[in-house]
Amino acid sequence: MPLFRRRSHLPLYLEIVATLIARVLYRVRTRGAENIPATGGVLLIANHISYVDVVVLQLACPRPIRFVGYKGLRHNWFFNWCFEVSGCISVSDRQPLDGMRAAMRALNQGELVLVFPEGHISRTGQLMEVKKGFEVMARQTNVPVIAAATDGLWGSIFSFAGNKYLWKSPRLMPTPVFIAFGEATPAAGVSTAWARRQLLDLGEIAFNERPMLGRHIGRECVRTLTKHPGRLLLVDRAVGRRAIKCAQLYAVAAVLSRRIRATIPERRVGIVLPPGAGAFIANLAITCAGKIPVNLNFTGGRAALETTFHIAGINTIISAEPVRAKLPNFPWLERTLDLKAEIEACGGKRAILPWLLAAWLLPNQWCAALLRLPKRGDREEAGVLFTSGSSGEPKGVALTHRNILANCAQISSLSILPESASLVGSLPVFHSFGFTVTLWYPMLRGCRVVTVPSPLETRKIIEAIRDEKATVLLGAPTFIRPFLKKAEPSELRSLDLVVTGAEKLPDDLYRGFLETFHIEILQGYGLTETTPATNINQPHPPVVLSTNVPQVGKRTGSVGRMMPGMTARIMDPDTGKHLPLTESGVVLFRGANVFEGYLDDPEKTRAAFKDGWFITGDLGRFDQDGFLFIEGRLSRFSKIGGEMVPHGTIEQKILEAFGWEQLESQVIFVTGIPDPAKGEALVLLTTNEITPEQLRSRLAELGVANLWVPKIVKRVDKIPMLGTGKTDLKRCRELALLRD
Repeated sequence: MPLFRRRSHLPLYLEIVATLIARVLYRVRTRGAENIPATGGVLLIANHISYVDVVVLQLACPRPIRFVGYKGLRHNWFFNWCFEVSGCISVSDRQPLDGMRAAMRALNQGELVLVFPEGHISRTGQLMEVKKGFEVMARQTNVPVIAAATDGLWGSIFSFAGNKYLWKSPRLMPTPVFIAFGEATPAAGVSTAWARRQLLDLGEIAFNERPMLGRHIGRECVRTLTKHPGRLLLVDRAVGRRAIKCAQLYAVAAVLSRRIRATIPERRVGIVLPPGAGAFIANLAITCAGKIPVNLNFTGGRAALETTFHIAGINTIISAEPVRAKLPNFPWLERTLDLKAEIEACGGKRAILPWLLAAWLLPNQWCAALLRLPKRGDREEAGVLFTSGSSGEPKGVALTHRNILANCAQISSLSILPESASLVGSLPVFHSFGFTVTLWYPMLRGCRVVTVPSPLETRKIIEAIRDEKATVLLGAPTFIRPFLKKAEPSELRSLDLVVTGAEKLPDDLYRGFLETFHIEILQGYGLTETTPATNINQPHPPVVLSTNVPQVGKRTGSVGRMMPGMTARIMDPDTGKHLPLTESGVVLFRGANVFEGYLDDPEKTRAAFKDGWFITGDLGRFDQDGFLFIEGRLSRFSKIGGEMVPHGTIEQKILEAFGWEQLESQVIFVTGIPDPAKGEALVLLTTNEITPEQLRSRLAELGVANLWVPKIVKRVDKIPMLGTGKTDLKRCRELALLRD
C-alpha cells in the first residue's frame, strides 16, 4: 500500500505540503465517502461556509476534486495562484455559461466536479438560497449527484464568523471537522428543493458529530467561569445593584454543591427563584452536585404544580424567604430550603475563600476536577422544564446535556450574542428561553447578563438597559409592548438587538419600535422541547470585500432561518404525508437540540414524534431562502364545513375592524367549540362591549367570509394569560364552553 495516495490535481510536492498543513490545522472525520463512485463523472454539491471548504472536502474524498470557483477571486494574486495550480474551473456572474460548459466537459470526461450551489460563502453561518446551475449541469451530462455537508469550519479564521475574515484568534488545537456525504442520486431526481433538503439533513448529521456535544454542562460552565475569573458575568438588579464576577459565582456554587450532594438524596431538586444571582447559584450548584435542577412555574395553579411535583419526584425545593412571602398560595413542600441559609450553613466566606483562590490560581480543568465533575454528560438528563400547559396539562420536558450544549452552540454561531454582548435577563427561569438563553448561555459563553426579577417590571428593565448599557433584549411581544409608552429613545440607546418569541410579533409593535426607537425587532421561534431556539432572524451580514454580494439575514414576517445543525419537514395535517418545504403544513424538526422525550411518559413521547421527527403542532412553510413563516397553531384552527379556519387571522381582522391594534393589553381571543351541524363553532372572547351584529357588519366591510365570522361573542373581564407571556389557551377554551 503506497504511503501517499494522489487525491488532487495539485503537483505532487504541493499536494504533500498542503495535506500535511491541513492535517495539522484540521481533524477531519467523515461518513458516507463510500457513496462516491470509484470512476466516472460525478457532480458533488456542498454547503459553503469558509475559504478552506475545498481543502477539507479533498481530505475526506477518495477521488481528486475539480472544483468550481468564483472568478472574481482571481483578482487576488494568492487565490489566482491557488486556482491555477489546482485546475479550478472559474465561473463569473457576467458569463456564467462559460464556466458551466467547462464544468460539464470535465464531468463528461469522467471527473468528479465540486459545485457550491449557494454561489458564495455564507456570511450568516446558515444555508443560503440554492441556485439551479448544478441541476442544469447534472441534466445535461446525466451524471449522478452527491450532496455533502461540512460542519466545524464556521468560527475558524477562514470563515466570516464575527463579521470578519482572517482577523480572528487562531485555534490552538486542530479544528474538529465532520463531513457527511449523501447517496448518489440520478440526474433526473435532483432539483433545488432536493438539494436544500439533502444539505440540511446531512448538516444535521454532521453537527451531531461535534465532540463538544458529549460533554458535561456543569464542567463546561466551571471551565468558562474559571478561565476568566475577573470577568463581570452578572448584574443582579432585584434590590439595588449586585455585581457578580465569574470567580465569585464559581466559588459560591462550589461550596453549595458539596452541601447539596451530602444533604439532598433525591435526583431532582426544585427551584423557585426569579432571574438573578440566586437562580444562577442554585442551578449551577445542583448541576455540580450531580443532580438535576427543576425550575418550577410559580405562576401556575396549585393543581398543576402538585402534578409537577409528582411527575418530577420533587421532595425538596430551594427558594428564598422574600420569594416565599410573595407567593403565599404556592404549595410549598415541607422541605423548602432557604438559599441564603444553606450557603451560610456551608461556612460562609471562610468556606468560599479557598474556592476563590482556586479560580484565580489553578488551570480551569483542575477547578472542574476539584468538584469531581464528569467529562461526559451527553444524553443524560441535565434539566427539566414543564410546558406551560397553555393547551393542556403540563408535561415534563427532560433536556439533556447534549440538548443544552447544542442550542447554546447554535446560538453562539450566529452574530446575535457574542461574548461582548450585555444581555437583559428578565424572562422567568422556568421559561425555556430564560433557562437556556439567559442562564446557561452566559455561563457557557461568558457574555454579561443583567437580571430583573420579572418581565412585567417594565420601568426596572428600562432603567437596567440605560444604567448597564445593555445591548440585547429578549422577550415576548406582550412584555415589550409597554416600552412604547414608558421608555424614552435615549434610555434604549445602547440596544443593538431586540428579539421576540413565544407569540407572533404584531405589525403595529414592529412599526412602533422602529419609528420610536429606530430599533428593528427581530422575530425568533422555538419550543420548550427544542431547548428552545430553532429559528431566528439576524442582521444582514455586512459587505466587507469587493467580491462579497449582499446576503439576507432577516425577512419581515418570518421567524428566521433554522439554527445550524437543524433540518425540517412539512407534514400534511390530514394525511400525515410529507409536503414540499415551501407548502403550508405542520412543521417537523430534527436536530441535536430537540429533546428525546417527556419525563416518564412514553405515550405522550410517541405522540410527539413521527419517524424520528418532532411534531411542533405549528403550521408553517419555508421560502426558497430557508426563512420559516409560522401561520398558526394547529390547535388554533377550526374545521368548519370542511374548511380550515385560522383563529389568528380572524383576530387580526377584528382588531383592524374596530381599531384596537394599538391597545396595550390583549382585548380579544378567538377559539372553537364543538358544533353538531358544522363540526365547530367560532367563539369570540372580548374585554370590550360588542354585539354579534356589530361584529358581523364590521367584518363584512373588510370582505371577511361569513364562515369566518364568530357566531358567539362572550364578554370577559380579561383574556387569561400565563406567566410566560403566552395566552392561556386551555383557560380560554374553558371560558368559551361555559354556558351563559
